[in-house]
Amino acid sequence: MSLWTSLEPASATVDPGGSTTVRLRLRNTGDVVDEYRFEAVGPVAPWTSVEPQVLRLYPGTTGSVDLTFRPPRTPDATAGPNAYAVRISPTEHPEATTVPEGNLTVTPFTEVRAELVPPTVKGRFRGRPRLAVDNLGNTRLTASVSGSDNGDQLSYDIYPSNVQIEPGRAAFVKTTLKPRQIIWFGSKEDRPYTLAVQRSGVAPLDVEGTYVQRGFLPRWLATFLGVFMALAITFVMLWIAYKPSVRSMATEKLQEAGISTLPPSPTASPPAPPSPTVAATTPPAAAPTQSAGGAGSAGGGEEEEKETKAPERTAATAVQQLAAEDPGGRHICYRAYVAGKGWTDAVCDGETAGTVGEETPLKSLNIAVSGTKGTASAALVHNPESTDGRGHYNAPWSGVADGLDNYIGSTKKDAPNLLGFTINVDNGGGAVCQTAHVRHAAWLGMACDDPGAGEGFVFGGSLENDRWLEAVKFTV
Repeated sequence: MSLWTSLEPASATVDPGGSTTVRLRLRNTGDVVDEYRFEAVGPVAPWTSVEPQVLRLYPGTTGSVDLTFRPPRTPDATAGPNAYAVRISPTEHPEATTVPEGNLTVTPFTEVRAELVPPTVKGRFRGRPRLAVDNLGNTRLTASVSGSDNGDQLSYDIYPSNVQIEPGRAAFVKTTLKPRQIIWFGSKEDRPYTLAVQRSGVAPLDVEGTYVQRGFLPRWLATFLGVFMALAITFVMLWIAYKPSVRSMATEKLQEAGISTLPPSPTASPPAPPSPTVAATTPPAAAPTQSAGGAGSAGGGEEEEKETKAPERTAATAVQQLAAEDPGGRHICYRAYVAGKGWTDAVCDGETAGTVGEETPLKSLNIAVSGTKGTASAALVHNPESTDGRGHYNAPWSGVADGLDNYIGSTKKDAPNLLGFTINVDNGGGAVCQTAHVRHAAWLGMACDDPGAGEGFVFGGSLENDRWLEAVKFTV
């Protein structure tokens, strides 16, 4: 060993967005002049600068270099102790490379950003905005979400009402707004509201939005119905007051001619009405027909009634319902085919489809979108003939327009397990985000596609044959 080193101090503390300096002292303990090169290594190397980077020392002399740490004010600067190291490479004795280590403590900071998507929602009976909460700090964020408005005109259904977000991650909170009074007639009314993100010991972060409540029936229709009812009542009153009287002029003319006393001709006599006795004792002519009809009905009643099966509620059925309630919004609905259990119920916009922790693989996915100009996807499935332990794509991309069902994978009895998938939405229709629960790996991080750049799709899941999908979540 031809080198002695010392870090002063060995442990340092720095604030994200600030800087601190540690001095590295070294002595050439060899017998020749040597030149030393310095290189920061470890997780904090991107934030570390060494000055000077090259130092030349005579035997027995001591020199020093400054290590300056500048962690950014981003989630990448993990709060807490972070080990760092400097590689010192002697030119004359490269085999004597030394790596002194130290400790750098990064102080925690919190920064939260929240946004309503969309900021304005419209509806007659409810509105469904989503609150996106981003943790831009370097520590885990725990917060609760609540809603309020002036006059207590709205009720709030918030899920989840409490969130825990890792640094650099985001969470979507689904909110259902319901007006306490329905506008039956009249024009729309704006109802401002506020969603508050509350953290312990910190003032709440308020995000303001507007719910536009539409009338159940438009004003012009109410006016039309009122006028129509008034005209109808007026017409009935006039008919009752001026009902025309109808009488025969023939009898008056005969009396004026003096022939009204002549007996009528026998051939012109009307037939005699049936006597009460005959009417009482003679059965009606329609009785046999009714009896025959009754027998026919009884015979038909003996046949077994066929039960009508309710139509299957697919992803397209669910997303069409959301699109009808929120015509201007973007939605994605989906369901999963679980091995041994069949199709799950269709869920939408960030809810879980599948099972978690049961190690039950998915076989197929059914996806439908609205407001995104369509979607396309492909399935990565188990490959029993693989030589590297990875799956393969068993079919090309499958694409559909808004409101239609898209299927990937297979529901056959011997269908391979679903390992992963690729998905995108049409360019100009927004972006699709996904997170997948994989066997032995829990929930993976959320990822989104970028329709305007690169490949324009996002992959979710795993490439390995023994790490199949268990559950998925999608948002658009």
